Amino acid sequence: MTQTLPADVMAELRALDPAITPELGQSTWALLTPFHEKAGYTAPRIDRDLSYGDNPRQRLDVHTGDEAAEAAAVVVFVHGGGFVAGDKHLPGTPRYDLVGAWAVRHGWVGVTMTYRLAPEHKWPAGAQDVAAAVDWIRNNIAGYGGDPGKIVVAGNSAGAVHVASFLAGQGGGSLDGVSGGALLSGIYDLDPANRGELEHIYYGDTPAETASTLPGLLDCPVPLLFTVAEFDPPNFHAQAAGVVAAWQAKHGRTPDLVWVEGHNHMSTIASLGIDEPALGVPLARFIERHTAEEGTAA
Repeated sequence: MTQTLPADVMAELRALDPAITPELGQSTWALLTPFHEKAGYTAPRIDRDLSYGDNPRQRLDVHTGDEAAEAAAVVVFVHGGGFVAGDKHLPGTPRYDLVGAWAVRHGWVGVTMTYRLAPEHKWPAGAQDVAAAVDWIRNNIAGYGGDPGKIVVAGNSAGAVHVASFLAGQGGGSLDGVSGGALLSGIYDLDPANRGELEHIYYGDTPAETASTLPGLLDCPVPLLFTVAEFDPPNFHAQAAGVVAAWQAKHGRTPDLVWVEGHNHMSTIASLGIDEPALGVPLARFIERHTAEEGTAA
């Protein structure tokens, strides 16, 4: 049976102010953490703080099961935090070991990563770090049972922006082995006139035609999944609408887009494993669809 959240909890989530504030994060995690604690939010084995670069923030965790995997798809998760905060692991909480555990339950290898932060590290540092982490995975993941030719990179919020920037070629690196990209509540049109304070910290005055990822995503050879939460702030809905319009104009069809019912900007990723119909089911289908026949096991 697919795991879902009780109706009263969903009602409490819907009642929260959707503005992206510390209060939204605290309230969301307070509601959902007990369900993760009951379900279990850690994989049987986690190899932590593996270095993919020289900076202390260039670290990743590899999540695997009890039994050695063999040529398993690899799900990489890039956390959010407004370009200036966030981490792959907050001890004693589900953030973001829950993603690794979710991947392992599906028979995949999970990777959670962190990256350098603004204001010290500005655009395109995030994309460069995603590229470097993917390169590390290509070279090392076979030792953990993963297939370096079946890598799906997912990011939420600022993490989605960094993944989009990587996929659009802004951070250099190679897309070899990348079978899919999942962009969860991201921003793709970076017109300076519409940038918030945090976008200005990361991008400064970088022109929209340079910073925006949408043109590159439209031509990206990697299959893409976009999501927007029902209770994302209006700008994220405008971004999703812009993707749909541009994709239809370019390709004559709509993109693969998931409307994450009942959830807010924070609870989209926090729903994995405890409210599977919202994001887990379509995300798993996307991963399965684009890794089933691809990859070259090392």
